[in-house]
Amino acid sequence: MSKEFSRVDRLSQQMKKEMAVILQREIKDPRLHSMITVSDVEVSRDLSHAKVFVTFLGLAGDKVEDNLKILNDASGFVRSLIGKRIQARIVPHIRFAFDESLNEGIRMATLVSNARAEDDRRRLQSGQALDDVVDAADSSENDSDEPAN
Repeated sequence: MSKEFSRVDRLSQQMKKEMAVILQREIKDPRLHSMITVSDVEVSRDLSHAKVFVTFLGLAGDKVEDNLKILNDASGFVRSLIGKRIQARIVPHIRFAFDESLNEGIRMATLVSNARAEDDRRRLQSGQALDDVVDAADSSENDSDEPAN
């Protein structure tokens, strides 16, 4: 018999949903980037800690670190909002972390696209070269097929 979702998984999913709403609507810090996505929430087995993975659309470099610091400084406030929204006896301590998987996925997709474009270019060049060879062979056969006078 397969096991249903564990309590940790249920809390993780519920926190992910609530965290997305809180980050979009409740946090009003003007220094914070407006396009924040919650990609995952990992809750410890004892439910005392939660690691929230976020991405910032269109943001890179030092600004990501600054935004993470802002979020981690506001984690107590976010935790209190989560506590009001979910029905749990224990509300985990929250720590925000940047999710590299989105950027890595974009980088991998770009590499695949570039490799396919290069393969297509080489295939096209070799196909043209093959056509030139075939055309040259056909013209030499036609020249040799004519009777000599």
